[in-house]
Amino acid sequence: MQESEQVESASNIYFDIAYEYIESGKPDSSFFFFDEARQIFLDSGDSLSVAKCLVNMAITQKDQGDYFGAQETALQAVDYLDKSNPKHYIYLSTNYNNLGAATGKLTDFEQALTFYKSALQFSPDSLNGLIYQNNMAICYQNLKDYDRAIKIYADIYDQVNDNRRQYARVLSNLARTKWLADPVYPAADEFLTSLAIREEENDQWGLNASYVHLTDYYANTHPDSALWYAKKMYDTAKKIQSPDDQVYALSKLIELSQEEKAKGYFHTYQSLADSLRQARAAAKNQFALIRYEVEKNKADNLRLQKENAEKINRLIRQRFFTGSLVFLLLLSVVGGWFWYKKRKQRLELEAQHKIKASQLKTSRKVHDVVANGIYRVMSEIENKEDIDREGILDKLEGVYHKSRDISYEAEESLPAEQTYAQQITELLTSFANEQHKVLIVGNESQLWDNVNENVKTEIRHVLQELMVNMRKHSNTEQVVIRFEKIDSQLKIYYKDNGVGMRNADFQGNGLKNTVSRIKNIESQITFASELGKGLTVEIAIPIS
Repeated sequence: MQESEQVESASNIYFDIAYEYIESGKPDSSFFFFDEARQIFLDSGDSLSVAKCLVNMAITQKDQGDYFGAQETALQAVDYLDKSNPKHYIYLSTNYNNLGAATGKLTDFEQALTFYKSALQFSPDSLNGLIYQNNMAICYQNLKDYDRAIKIYADIYDQVNDNRRQYARVLSNLARTKWLADPVYPAADEFLTSLAIREEENDQWGLNASYVHLTDYYANTHPDSALWYAKKMYDTAKKIQSPDDQVYALSKLIELSQEEKAKGYFHTYQSLADSLRQARAAAKNQFALIRYEVEKNKADNLRLQKENAEKINRLIRQRFFTGSLVFLLLLSVVGGWFWYKKRKQRLELEAQHKIKASQLKTSRKVHDVVANGIYRVMSEIENKEDIDREGILDKLEGVYHKSRDISYEAEESLPAEQTYAQQITELLTSFANEQHKVLIVGNESQLWDNVNENVKTEIRHVLQELMVNMRKHSNTEQVVIRFEKIDSQLKIYYKDNGVGMRNADFQGNGLKNTVSRIKNIESQITFASELGKGLTVEIAIPIS
């Protein structure tokens, strides 16, 4: 069983606050302040302290069930640690051990072994080294490579005689491995010896492990004994507040109890398992949102700094221009003044001509497309006795989409002053307000480098259609739009927590247009929704 390790403190106000929240059992707050401290250390160039923050954040994520997030954060920490510096070894070993634990929870035991071996390589402490070897042996157990697991336990068996807790751990795990390798192996005496030591030491986590081993050992041969130990396991798991072990204990109680009792355990099992899944999903989203908010604040600060620098440069340029203009006016007061006036008038006239030409073009299209379309609908209403309400609404919606296309063309005819990523961010955030939060993840400039302009145009229209649909129909509080590039595909994920819709509702004109646009660029779009459970959309676009 893996034991987590804490990393020593550092002189930073946010770092100290983060540890206070760890002690008070508030992992989300500790994660937030470690991330704040990380940014301060990063700005000051203190790479070791950056790594300390990331290691603690990764441990928090693993303990809260966000195993993928824990892997990502721990791998970031490795980049800030120096494998040639012995002062970094304690943090390297702690980080690799946590990586092994998170990876093992995802059942990738081969990769977990690699991380545990790295933890052992950098372990400056013999006791921690024994723990890492124990974790490696558990991986070999899960891989059914019992010979290697037994060899590890045999190697460390004599090294733990002076530490009763470690001795009980190795003794119980070694007996379990021998029994797994040979189902007739008599492991009961060793299990019970380990249990007795753990009772004397009041080692609650160790007792929990012993009850697991004894329950499994007696399940097929002495079900009454197995049931007794399963109850002990459940009581201990509740005492140490381990929901995973509670769920496992309940599964054994369901398996070993009589039908009436099993039903009661099943209801508890089902409720606890659902709560555990929801809590871990919430934790995963919470950590992602914390990182997102921190990165957003950082980006906002950088943007403000850039704007201030641009204002200073603009002021310098203006002063230089003014000085130059005064100098030129002194050299040629009359001629320079007339030349300046004529040039200014000519530029203003050209700009006015361009604006008038653009307005004329747009007004003609409005007349030809929108006005004529509305007139045809009016004529149909006037000349028909039986009015097809749905047909009229569809035609009006068609006119509405054409009018929006005209506005897009007018916008696209203007010079582009923003990157495409900025345009998408501005488009999506324009739909946010106090009732509708819009989160954007992965919209980086380089994401769009190999995407042609026609595809970009269609994507912009599709995203706008989804956001319009959200505002009009979803009654959602939060929308997440995530972008990522996988191999030769650009993936766009849309998810809200609104009222959802029936499958038939996917056939509305707005979403029909969305599907049509996606097909036009030879891509795929998938809708998933249930009433009351929000809407999920996945778009896959091939790119070169």
